Amino acid sequence: MNTRMRRAAVAVAAGAMAVSLAACGSAKESGDKAAETGEKKKGDDLTIGLLLPENQTARYEKFDKPLIEKKISELTGGKAKVVYSNAKQDATLQSQQVDTMITNKVDVLILDAVDAKAIAGSVSKAEEAGIPVVAYDRLAEGPIDAYTSFDNEEVGRVQGQALLDALGDKAKDGQIVMMHGAITDPNAALFKKGAKSVLDGKVNVGKEYDTKEWKPENANSNMEAAISALGKDKIVGVYSANDGMAGGIITALQGGGFSKLPPVTGQDAELSGVQRIVAGEQYMSVYKPYAPEAAAAAEMAVALAKGEKLDAIAKDTVDSPTTKGVPTVLVPVVSLTKENIKDTVIKDGVYTVQDICTDKYKAACDAIGLK
Repeated sequence: MNTRMRRAAVAVAAGAMAVSLAACGSAKESGDKAAETGEKKKGDDLTIGLLLPENQTARYEKFDKPLIEKKISELTGGKAKVVYSNAKQDATLQSQQVDTMITNKVDVLILDAVDAKAIAGSVSKAEEAGIPVVAYDRLAEGPIDAYTSFDNEEVGRVQGQALLDALGDKAKDGQIVMMHGAITDPNAALFKKGAKSVLDGKVNVGKEYDTKEWKPENANSNMEAAISALGKDKIVGVYSANDGMAGGIITALQGGGFSKLPPVTGQDAELSGVQRIVAGEQYMSVYKPYAPEAAAAAEMAVALAKGEKLDAIAKDTVDSPTTKGVPTVLVPVVSLTKENIKDTVIKDGVYTVQDICTDKYKAACDAIGLK
């Protein structure tokens, strides 16, 4: 298993390098527009709008924002300015933030949509104003110019396979609960699709929920309802789409009288999630290396702002419900368990051993050789 994980970590490093590989397919390019209109290409003195969806999940403020800002600074010799707003899970607020960015005449937008469908009108407004849009992490609808994310179906497959591995020959001895993300997030549907492609026919699904706004407290309430409906003796595992919800789920399981916690999945490798894995409360998470995703977004945004083509950056294309052939960079993911914490989040500098192994978790860290 360790060998497989090390190979996966190598694949992650390769994913970071894949940002420079050639694109396939054809989609609308900002560079083509500039050539057609005879616009003068811009230099490094750019204003780049960055719109992130929420601050419930630790990753956006801790990783995505600083990584994107750092890469943009590197690409422009420190000349570009990043204007940032967080929508705090409010789709209407995010639409207003796009309007403000348009009014302030930013050169390009990096947009992680709260509601991928609802934001389409705002994306159209940006296009009408001549502002390219890079969809970040979630595939926004409307005339976007580029997209970067992780292979989200693969995230679900990794989660589903990990749950199967944890259940072993007891997979059908009881029922599992599936706790999906918010229906407003297109990634949630992809995680669900990937997980079900692995789990269908191999487990019995007792209860299944789409969790409003991805909130841990909503997952907690859903899990309490599932325990009440199914009975604690019938639940053998829980598919949780991310770490925040896993925390709420585990609290419900602990309050529900489980003498031994069933395996619970997660995603995002949040510090609290990694600590729960160390303690044996959560079985796994999905480690998504944010640096290559942030780098891809920054590179595409700078290129689009300058009126350049993306075929030196994006190696794939995807279709959204409204736009075909969007230049895309997809970053690989890794299943994170007790066995490979050192080879993933510690090796990549996401956390130190001291971050993870606080006094509360020191004995558990010692037990798995995390020192």
